Amino acid sequence: MNSLFRKSAIAVAIGIGSASLVACGSMSQRDKNTAIGAGIGGVAGSVLTGGSTTGTVGGAVVGGVIGNQIDRDRDHKR
Repeated sequence: MNSLFRKSAIAVAIGIGSASLVACGSMSQRDKNTAIGAGIGGVAGSVLTGGSTTGTVGGAVVGGVIGNQIDRDRDHKR
């Protein structure tokens, strides 16, 4: 039952996160990538560490940095 609850909570968090990003139309593409990366990283960190706060925060930080850097090369070429 705990596994079902965890999967449901993750699905709800992803859905809410996706819906909130749609509402942020004034964000640049880089800002959106950062937010998406942080969300995905946080969920991944939580899952990989069994729900540890440190793992969740660490995953969010790493995911945010990766998301921020995704279009960096494209921004410099313009």
